[in-house]
Amino acid sequence: MQPATETTPRGQASRLAGIRADFPALDQIVNGHPLVYLDSAASALTPRPVIDAMLGIYQRDRANVHRGVHSLSQRATHSYERARETLRAFIGARSLEEVVFVRGTTEAMNLVAQSWARPRLAPGDEILVTGIEHHSNVVPWQLVCEATGATLVAVPMSEDGDVALAEIERRISKRTRLVSVAHVSNALGTVLPIREIARLAHAAGAVVAVDGAQAAPHIPIDVETLECDFYALSGHKLYGPTGIGILWGKRDHLAAMPPYQGGGDMIRTVAFEGSTWNDLPYKFEAGTPHIAGAVGLGAAADYVANIGFAALEAHERDLMTYGTDALREVPGLRLVGTAPHKVAILGFVLDCAHPHDIGTILDAEGVAIRTGHHCAQPIMDRLGIAGTARASLGMYNTREDIDALVRGLHAVRRVFA
Repeated sequence: MQPATETTPRGQASRLAGIRADFPALDQIVNGHPLVYLDSAASALTPRPVIDAMLGIYQRDRANVHRGVHSLSQRATHSYERARETLRAFIGARSLEEVVFVRGTTEAMNLVAQSWARPRLAPGDEILVTGIEHHSNVVPWQLVCEATGATLVAVPMSEDGDVALAEIERRISKRTRLVSVAHVSNALGTVLPIREIARLAHAAGAVVAVDGAQAAPHIPIDVETLECDFYALSGHKLYGPTGIGILWGKRDHLAAMPPYQGGGDMIRTVAFEGSTWNDLPYKFEAGTPHIAGAVGLGAAADYVANIGFAALEAHERDLMTYGTDALREVPGLRLVGTAPHKVAILGFVLDCAHPHDIGTILDAEGVAIRTGHHCAQPIMDRLGIAGTARASLGMYNTREDIDALVRGLHAVRRVFA
């Protein structure tokens, strides 16, 4: 880890000192080079405390939750619900009833689409999204629109990858029933002003859903301050396991929504004549949950919270400044996504090579990045490109990682230029 710099105060830098040792995946050689992992926006690496928490479930408390009277089940249930409490605190929610475990942000947005939006929308209603959305915040609403006759309205993105608040305000109308936006763009790093968007939407009588998958690892979240109605995040972006996430929703909304799936644990009573539903949040948690995943996600939230967002943000600002300056010195490179308010994503194109070729040659140098459209094809269409190369930063990255990326890009140029 880099020593303290002017942009990384010494006290904050010390909180990240030695952090790389917590991530066992970094301790490997890839194609003859020490691994440089710059793909955290796709899936962040997992620290040992998270791995250990999950192993504890499998090695010691391997039992189902909520249903058993024996000790293993009781311990598993305690760990599972303690994770829910950790995540409630992590996002600033008022009540445990408002925190639903799901498979990830994609399932969370589909839950809102099918359980909140579909029963309420009709022809003439509108769902508003922006031009920077991940596919998981576009396709679920398209399915709802097909089923209900509602219309999907997209607020355009600017050339630098931003979405102007004035453009959002201009498109919100009395027909708008739902505004669903990314807190942070996965392809560009752009941060949207959620609180201001929520106030505009609520003034028009609309509900606000937020895709927080990319925000959770980088900026503090307080759903009460943001004033949104739904907020979703994924474990594997937050240094946790795959296949787990949460949907937070205001209690009144969740209470009024029908179950998304049916089966065990989401019921109170079952008879052939009809069934009744469990209390919140269990009404939305059908079947055996990803118990170890939930425990791992709780451990990941604890891990991030213990480091503190002040230290994380200062570290990432330093890396972003250093990385932006370094990439601008590479001949033929153009940065993609230069909004004034963004987090740790460096997207770019090279004039001499396709993004997939860039990624392949970088992999030969031990540098892992993501290439393609990043499940954000409307962004690429807006910019008139097939895709980008994306270096996304995490708490374990260093200036040396940026240097390795730049060396690799010069290797790309030697092949293609």
